Amino acid sequence: LRSCSPGRARRTNASRRTCLVARFGDIYAQERVDAETVLRTYISDLEMVQRIIYIAAVESFHAAKMAYRQFKIRVRETLSLGHSGPESLEDAVLDYILRHEDLYDVQASVNEVIRSMNINPKISFPPEIDFIVISSLIRELCRVAFSMQTLIPPLDVAFGTDGELFSETKYHRSFDSDFTAALVAYHVWPALMENNVVIVKGEAVTKR
Repeated sequence: LRSCSPGRARRTNASRRTCLVARFGDIYAQERVDAETVLRTYISDLEMVQRIIYIAAVESFHAAKMAYRQFKIRVRETLSLGHSGPESLEDAVLDYILRHEDLYDVQASVNEVIRSMNINPKISFPPEIDFIVISSLIRELCRVAFSMQTLIPPLDVAFGTDGELFSETKYHRSFDSDFTAALVAYHVWPALMENNVVIVKGEAVTKR
């Protein structure tokens, strides 16, 4: 551990943040679209397809954050036994996690997301098909969400509810929205937040 210079996580924070925010945008542009294409082969209702993808994104962040917290607790317990500096224990824990992100069991998070989606009352799926068909999207979201927890401050997605007042600072309207409607009918993609401030807008559908 001491072979690593003190505070590596803090020194690389800005560049890692830039890369992770860009990766989040790439997932929206590529993996999200791919997942939508796959789902449309099973479900004709575009609204249901978009709801499924939005909930997959939110659940992926939730699962990755839980996994990160558990991982961090284990690392802190291990390092605290022999830690003597020069960096703080918290910095040593962060540095260790950064160097060993490959130890994150992303498949366990993917499984957790799919379990949560299977019992979500807002979405449905043909019984002969499983949400595993969009597991590549879920896996990439879990990976980026886990890495975002190593940032100072960490990044997270906004929580959205159907019927909430549409916010220009939080969302773009989807092309098929009613642009005069004031309320969100449903969400397509979550906004990315830092300290409760939107840094990347999400996407929502507004209808009367």
